[in-house]
Amino acid sequence: MEIAKLGEFGLIDRLTKDIEIKNESTKYGVGDDCAVLSYPDKEVLVTTDLLMEGVHFDLTYIDLKHLGYKSAMVNISDVFAMNGTPRQITVSLAISKRFTVEDLEEFYAGLKLACDKWNVDIVGGDTTSSYTGLAISITCIGEARKEDIVYRNGAKNTDLVCVSGDLGAAYMGLQLLEREKSVYYQQVEEAKKKGDKRALEELAHFQPEFSGKEYLLQRQLQTEARGDIIQKLREAGIRPTAMMDISDGLSSELMHICKQSGVGCRIYEKNIPIDYQTAVMAEEMNMNVTTCALNGGEDYELLFTVPIGDHEKIEQIEGIKLIGHITDEKFGKVLVTRDNQEFELKAQGWNPLS
Repeated sequence: MEIAKLGEFGLIDRLTKDIEIKNESTKYGVGDDCAVLSYPDKEVLVTTDLLMEGVHFDLTYIDLKHLGYKSAMVNISDVFAMNGTPRQITVSLAISKRFTVEDLEEFYAGLKLACDKWNVDIVGGDTTSSYTGLAISITCIGEARKEDIVYRNGAKNTDLVCVSGDLGAAYMGLQLLEREKSVYYQQVEEAKKKGDKRALEELAHFQPEFSGKEYLLQRQLQTEARGDIIQKLREAGIRPTAMMDISDGLSSELMHICKQSGVGCRIYEKNIPIDYQTAVMAEEMNMNVTTCALNGGEDYELLFTVPIGDHEKIEQIEGIKLIGHITDEKFGKVLVTRDNQEFELKAQGWNPLS
């Protein structure tokens, strides 16, 4: 169905008609000029992400359901990174005529899956037309007690540096997708040059080579916000001194924490958690796996610091790895390699404006 047949308000009604309110703080959601939210005893956390086709995602290899899921999760992750609880999101889309109503229903299906997982309400947004591709703007609203909020500027000398999960897999998943996309288009071009209609027909059923790399694809296409780690920290009675999610790469995020906290750090290469598939893929593509883990980005794991007194508690929590410690600012930001050489950390993570 063409979107124009429904119109803006008809489309909104169709996409949001089955949304059920889950949070007491949501007094009124979709359907009026504004959503009405109430946080009488909490601090309100607000974060916004803008995702542009051709910059942040490629519809050649991500379907709209996964894109909706990922779009919500990257915002929800920011609220968890403040040690908060996500409660509501607003969703704004700029869409071109190539998208149908059914396409947007798929996008919203993924969006709703992500929101249902973390008990988040969709409370509004906007839609408009686009001449340059799909644009997605999502704002996530969360809550936290004032004393629970964790900023980037609280790291102290001797604090331990920790990360959740493993790093570099999302980046290697992207490299895998880009490689197979390149193979496909090369074969299409060769078939066109030869005028081989049969080859072109066969390429309509092209199957990329993903065997044994499923985890890498999952990490790139099905982003997960680490609310489970936040819950484990709360249960253990641990309040991080500084925290952020890893969207642009471990090195970049470490630099942010160190700069805003006025400290240095020592990170140990041997302690950086890397999945087996990530290591295999890096070797296959002749890339340094540590560089991928430091600079790849899109892992959306949590990077945080805790007081040294929480060392035993941290070691008992599954899914968290101690990778180094905070130092005095004068000692700089150092990566200690497996053979005990020392290098200055550099922020080489992804830069969308470069």
